[in-house]
Amino acid sequence: MTEQANMKNEFDTIIPRTDTQSDKWSRYSKDVIPLWVADMDFTSPDVIRDAISKRLEHGIFGYTSASKSLFNSIQNHLETRYSWLINEQSIVYLPGLVCALHLGVRTFSNKEDSIVVPGPVYYHLTKAAELADRKLLHVEMQQDESQRWIPDFEALEVACSNKNSCMLLLCNPHNPGGTVYTKAELERIHKMAQANNLIVLSDEIHCDLILEDVSHVPFASLNEDAKNRTITLMAPSKTFNIAGLGFAFAVIENPKLRHLFNKEKSGIIPSPNVLGLVAAQAAYEKGQEWHKNLLVYLKSNRDFIRLKLKDTPIKFSSLEATYLEWLDVSGLQLDDPYRFFLDAGVGLSDGKDFGNPQFLRLNFGCPRPLLEEALDKMVKAINRLS
Repeated sequence: MTEQANMKNEFDTIIPRTDTQSDKWSRYSKDVIPLWVADMDFTSPDVIRDAISKRLEHGIFGYTSASKSLFNSIQNHLETRYSWLINEQSIVYLPGLVCALHLGVRTFSNKEDSIVVPGPVYYHLTKAAELADRKLLHVEMQQDESQRWIPDFEALEVACSNKNSCMLLLCNPHNPGGTVYTKAELERIHKMAQANNLIVLSDEIHCDLILEDVSHVPFASLNEDAKNRTITLMAPSKTFNIAGLGFAFAVIENPKLRHLFNKEKSGIIPSPNVLGLVAAQAAYEKGQEWHKNLLVYLKSNRDFIRLKLKDTPIKFSSLEATYLEWLDVSGLQLDDPYRFFLDAGVGLSDGKDFGNPQFLRLNFGCPRPLLEEALDKMVKAINRLS
């Protein structure tokens, strides 16, 4: 069997997830195909499962600390892929990225401060500000000439210059828009952050899911100033489908910021669990071949969606990264797009949670047969509108 056939078979296989305590598959009735939360329907790589099995054989699961070898695997990964060399002291291990977003806002801002957030965006970036009773300064994103979602830079400068602004929350690659910010765009954003002395909290969890020939640039790697004002959040969870194992990390190279973050974290945010540590190390050390094949499959799925829906009023933007398609369904003129497709048997993410109810987010990190079935349901529902 050829390598391509092997890959197709690996990712095409539908593995039932009902009755497995899956958030994704337990939300809806069994006649609905769930394509919402950022959780893929592929088994994690054999190298991860083998590493977990080996650890399970030991049989003792007491309090556990991250190892030097885990740091080495992360350091090598970041240096190899992004030419970003970090030291071990810069890492803060976490049980997830969402808690770090909320913790970061509460650590580096006060009640009277404002938090700048370009969007529509992953809703925990906005919730982090709102739940902490900070003022949210929303900056509308817009499409450039290549249909890439980027902030309105003039509006962003106004928001950053607000006398109460103290933090900028960035999502790169962007979720749900799929944009990978260029170095020039990041440098433009950095100048605003530097001029107004803003802390930058950069959610970069999708950085290993680049579908086009573009490069991810960690915000903190831009220059010395960016390095000292940035909290970078990363994890292998989206890329290797191990979100349920609870592992993420922050890179905070400024020791003063790191001390404050760790102080606020102490006694509230636990360390990652032992299996999360094992899985992360296996992913970064041995998951490269599986990762390469995954990206080929995801890109093919993305292109398949656009082919299947090309004769509908649905519009697409440039999707450079992630397995999350941001669908503009305004042309369907629906009062409730989310409910319309749910009634048709497809559970998507409601755009209003991200900031625009005339959009829907579709997770195409699933076997092609399942994706095709869902798209057929969507097309049939759209055709009934005519």
